[in-house]
Amino acid sequence: MGRTMNLRERKKLATWRAIRSAALRLFDEQGYEATTVEQIAAAANVSRATFFNYFASKDAAVLDQDPEERRNWQALIKDRPAGEPLWDSLTAIMTGFCESLRDRIPLQRRLKAQSPAFAQSAQSFGEQFFTDLGHWVASRTTDSDELTPTLQLNLAIVATTTAYQTWPADESFDAFLQRLERCLRQAGPGTPAD
Repeated sequence: MGRTMNLRERKKLATWRAIRSAALRLFDEQGYEATTVEQIAAAANVSRATFFNYFASKDAAVLDQDPEERRNWQALIKDRPAGEPLWDSLTAIMTGFCESLRDRIPLQRRLKAQSPAFAQSAQSFGEQFFTDLGHWVASRTTDSDELTPTLQLNLAIVATTTAYQTWPADESFDAFLQRLERCLRQAGPGTPAD
């Protein structure tokens, strides 16, 4: 996790991020449908071929994870104290994961509302995170009790999805985080609804 990148890797990451940044800016300014791969490439000062060396499609420029994102969320998961109650860990992890996407979630939501094509592509967003989280929960599970940790993981995922689905379009990202905390609190074990 703490490996240092060489110069070539740093340049590739800088190019990847420049393309992503250009795509996010253009999607925000023009909308998903009106933005072309050629415009994104030009804005990032790369060729169309270079764009496709980094991203399979224009929606991938928004949805693909930054090469360092997975390391960051794996650290978020790994850094939870061993003796911490699972629900407390899941709450901190889900909140931290969403917070790390502060710059992307609002734009992704607007793009989903504007473009059925983008909404279809975005369905698998977060899949790798949830897979990693599931493996982590399994590693903390004793053979005698698989049901409770699996139930808590699924409740945390559903609480996060519910917060996102019920987040009004005119509310800020901070309001979304408050909604998320409320959903996690209400879904938590033994917690009465507000």
